[in-house]
Amino acid sequence: MQRRDFARAAVLLPFASALQAQTPAWPQRPIKFILSQPAGAGPDILARYLADQLGRLWNQSIVVDNKPGGQNVIGAQAAARSPADGYTFYYATTAAMVTNAFTFKALPYDPVKDFVPVRLVGRSPFVIAAAANFPAKDLAEAIAMAKAQPGTVSIATEGPKTFSGMLADSVAAKAGVKLNHVPYTKAPEAIQDVIGGRVQLVCLPDAALTAFIKSGQIKPLAISTAQRQASMPHVPALSETFPGFEYTGWNGVFAPAGTPSDVVARVNRDIETVLRQPEVAARLQQLGSLAEQKMSVAEFDAFMRGEHARWRDIVKALGITAE
Repeated sequence: MQRRDFARAAVLLPFASALQAQTPAWPQRPIKFILSQPAGAGPDILARYLADQLGRLWNQSIVVDNKPGGQNVIGAQAAARSPADGYTFYYATTAAMVTNAFTFKALPYDPVKDFVPVRLVGRSPFVIAAAANFPAKDLAEAIAMAKAQPGTVSIATEGPKTFSGMLADSVAAKAGVKLNHVPYTKAPEAIQDVIGGRVQLVCLPDAALTAFIKSGQIKPLAISTAQRQASMPHVPALSETFPGFEYTGWNGVFAPAGTPSDVVARVNRDIETVLRQPEVAARLQQLGSLAEQKMSVAEFDAFMRGEHARWRDIVKALGITAE
């Protein structure tokens, strides 16, 4: 009996070896991260930093492919149409994967059906700020000014249907005031107009404002997280003015639908390994992203379902019409 088993194993062994040779360990070649933002933008800087860390871990290069334009549509569509072979991923933000679904009448990609959630990387707080000489010292005083002088307080955002625009409108709605939107396509121009007094307030990601806050040209009035942040301990969270209010963007990694589940699980685990390194978390915070140090594929999938429900309610409450 034992002799027959040995003989059988001897026959099967070459076939097993051949099968192993046909299924090499991943990754065997360079990997691509597609982005919807231009080179040098906040998400691009974050993606390149993460790519560098993962490239060292995998001993493979990661190419960052910038495809900006169309409010993330161009990059998202390119990522959705990419081969689901485990070598192309989409480094995405909230706008591309959630809010676009409610502000566009039609999209050439489906954020739910065309992608598999891989890993949340970090959450990006937004800050409502003003010029250093603005008379209000905090958000409550700015709201009081807007109430006392209706229609005179303006706020620089990326547009009423963008993340910063919807945050500004949400705050105004909760406060019962009207803030005049002044849309900008470039954050530096918005900040300079606030410093120059042409616009009273600005709402942008904290990474865009950090240098100006440190130089004393801009003063932060509130941060959109649920609690105060260690990087800005003196800045009140919006929840201190509006209990339970939290409004942060995020960035994460997705794969085209159909990507092998073992590759998705591997990338999830390896991103977690990277994000748990204290120096990586510290660097991400400097870049305006709070590292999400623990999240499985299933947890990210549940997070995404919750985000779609939350943003559906926000857009409906603001009366935004899809165009």
